[in-house]
Amino acid sequence: MKASVYHRRGELEVEDRPVPELGEHDVLLEVDFCGVCGSDIHFVLEGWGQPGSVEGHEFSGRVAAIGAKVDKWKIGEEAVGGPLPRCGECNFCQAGRPSLCAGRRTPGVAVNNDGAFAQFVRVNQEHLLKIPAGLSVKGAALAEPLAVALHGINRSGVQAGQRLLITGGGPIGALSIAAAKIRGVEEIVLSEPHPKRRALGELLGATVMAPEEMVVPSFPTEIIENPFDVVLECSGNRVAMENSLTQLQRGGTLVLVGAGIDAPRFDPNRILLNELVITGSFVYDPDGFERALEMLALPGFPIDLLIESESVPLIGLFGALEDLARGDLAAKVMVTPNQGVK
Repeated sequence: MKASVYHRRGELEVEDRPVPELGEHDVLLEVDFCGVCGSDIHFVLEGWGQPGSVEGHEFSGRVAAIGAKVDKWKIGEEAVGGPLPRCGECNFCQAGRPSLCAGRRTPGVAVNNDGAFAQFVRVNQEHLLKIPAGLSVKGAALAEPLAVALHGINRSGVQAGQRLLITGGGPIGALSIAAAKIRGVEEIVLSEPHPKRRALGELLGATVMAPEEMVVPSFPTEIIENPFDVVLECSGNRVAMENSLTQLQRGGTLVLVGAGIDAPRFDPNRILLNELVITGSFVYDPDGFERALEMLALPGFPIDLLIESESVPLIGLFGALEDLARGDLAAKVMVTPNQGVK
């Protein structure tokens, strides 16, 4: 099979790889769609990846083969990749917080299974989910990033009637707008430097602004006019993280959703005097994929706006990563590993 293999910072090659051998409980999924994640930009363009690895974790497709003891899937069924395996035994898993699993995968560290930037991917039958009726295979590939967006929203506690600021209008920011709207949050503002992403945010129902339009008070107790109850910081940008803190109402919450290399410096007096909460949001809730698939299957959910109209073959993955890093692409890019492959 063909797969996009990471070698070193800035270097991807489409290579021949053996089709994965199946264990008794494994499913071989022929990959129809695999979304490009912001973490893939870090892995490839910034060198976080493990040489020889195949990334790609937002995938959907059809069952091509099954292991001898697989009893939940049949050949030809459509499926979407589910959450990463967790130990299920540590204190965090037992407390319903699998995102903090003591045995979770470290980003950039190789695991036994390669990802889905390949024609086929091997998945344990327990880590695949059925695609709801009425939801396309392509739309189902949004399940993982939407589960991430929902986890951030849940961590924030934002409610209908509150004001929400989202900084960073990439795919997670855009999905957060769509999901918050479904949840009944009407007052949503998107801060984003790139015009294409601002335009998408507006189509999704947010009020948009460029970051330079943000009023940033310097005195710790000074609160802006019309402050926000919650900020979802989805860009991973240091300045955006720092400025987000200044946009909050007293008692407000900043949720760090986007990963970044350059660490922010927060004003401890602003946090202390205004009793602000800063928290992180990593991956998804225990039932995040199920809730995401339910939301994606809703008649009014704007899937067409959230996915780029043109998918790319494996050979186009590196160019898509560069376009996403520059902000030239606003919505989720889908890779079609079997497109144009003989």
